[in-house]
Amino acid sequence: MAVFTRPRQAFAIAGALGLALSATACGTGNDKGSSNADSAECAAYDTYKGHEGKKVSIYSSIRDIEADRLDESWKTFEDCTGIDIDHEGSPEFEAQLPVRVDGGNAPDLAFIPQPGLLKRFADAGKLKPANAETKALAEQNYSADWLKYSTVNGQFYGAPLGSNVKSFVWYSPKMFKEKGWTAPTTWDDLIKLSDTIAASGIKPWCAGIESGDATGWPATDWIEDVLLRTGGPDVYDKWTTHEIPFNDPQVADALNRAGTILKNEKYVNGGFGGVKSIATTSFQEAGTPITTGKCALHRQASFYANQWPEGTKVAEDGDVFAFYFPAIDPSKGKPVLGGGEFVAAFSDRPEVQAVQTYLASGEYANSRAKIGDWVSANKKLDLANVPNPVDKLSVQILQDQSTVFRFDGSDLMPAAIGAGTFWKGMVDWINGKDTATVLQSVESSWK
Repeated sequence: MAVFTRPRQAFAIAGALGLALSATACGTGNDKGSSNADSAECAAYDTYKGHEGKKVSIYSSIRDIEADRLDESWKTFEDCTGIDIDHEGSPEFEAQLPVRVDGGNAPDLAFIPQPGLLKRFADAGKLKPANAETKALAEQNYSADWLKYSTVNGQFYGAPLGSNVKSFVWYSPKMFKEKGWTAPTTWDDLIKLSDTIAASGIKPWCAGIESGDATGWPATDWIEDVLLRTGGPDVYDKWTTHEIPFNDPQVADALNRAGTILKNEKYVNGGFGGVKSIATTSFQEAGTPITTGKCALHRQASFYANQWPEGTKVAEDGDVFAFYFPAIDPSKGKPVLGGGEFVAAFSDRPEVQAVQTYLASGEYANSRAKIGDWVSANKKLDLANVPNPVDKLSVQILQDQSTVFRFDGSDLMPAAIGAGTFWKGMVDWINGKDTATVLQSVESSWK
């Protein structure tokens, strides 16, 4: 198993220098629980104190620079409370977490991005319910739309952490300005714009669903986003929980509507080929023809900001930016598809509860946001602390009272469906299989 673990360095500063530093503000370095804990900066962490010298382990899929940013985001908390947070990120997180839990080697906390996986652990009695303090903070700082995904049989297990918005269409502000195009605000305008771009000799859309073992997932986002707009949140919820069949007529209509773009040879696949090239075009490369003028539109999540070629300016007046994937039926509100992680506990030691509670706070959300390239649905997150323009737009959407948020459907479904037959079915669909056959195949696999 390939595991990325950030080295944790510890050192002691003795003598007069140590005495001098101990009087400074909290956050001087790695002297956790020193007299810095009494500084003014540490006053905000008073409620989490009393656990000096304790260690809390966290397991997640977050690695490399993002893991470094995590360590930085809770460093002051560690210094002020004396709690040592030991984070381990792994590319095999989803596969290895059940192995660890079932083998009696569970981490204290895990950042779980699939509500379905969280439910599995809760149903098995492996998770510890969140304490009253965590629950109270979560209810203050997150909408009910979010909290239901970490609530199982009426029991709340943990607050969200990071978030992403998937309901975005990426474009080139420079190209739009030169051509006299404007970002559409309705589905009809989106189709009119696509026709206009196609008539100009440019393929309006580029797309790619190749993603190694996860090939197909970007196409699942399309049907989820469209169904949320046509059927509304109630139909969407019934579909993800199998209260209606996977191949319900409303689902078929949503997939066919997505097909008016994805299976339209006049529209796709700018920079790569025809419709079938979508299946072999990598998710990472799929939007890049926008930077060379070979396509104009690419539907993908906020996190795609990190996939653009080096030197690409992501801003409203930059090389690329994004607009909200338009609503189809205004009566359904402002639907937003997204994802995120939930802080779930396998231990209820006091120091573990303290960390879980802190991660639900506005103080943590703002601490992490200031470091950059991060989004949260936490209502206490100050937009002024979100430096990236697309992240700022994402937070605005998540904090908008009219937003109707729903979690990525394939992450809500049982893994054999959401990360199995659904992904495979979307590849078959792109490669030419008809809607009815594909949806029936997935429905037949849902036991």
